[in-house]
Amino acid sequence: MAASSEDPRKTLGIAIRRKRLALGLTQEQLAEAADLHWTYVSGIERGIRNVSILRLFRIASALKVRIRDLVREL
Repeated sequence: MAASSEDPRKTLGIAIRRKRLALGLTQEQLAEAADLHWTYVSGIERGIRNVSILRLFRIASALKVRIRDLVREL
């Protein structure tokens, strides 16, 4: 596990973006699968949104990963 002095919201957003792109999904597609608005997903990926555990769970489910896989770098 890598420790980062960077804002954890940004680190999480980068992890979500990488996984989304690896799956070939747009922000809109991820948002729809997670029952979120695409602008909310955009804010998470840019590290400007605080994401709740419930929403993080929905994003992880839509990406077919466990939450721990997304927060590994925090």
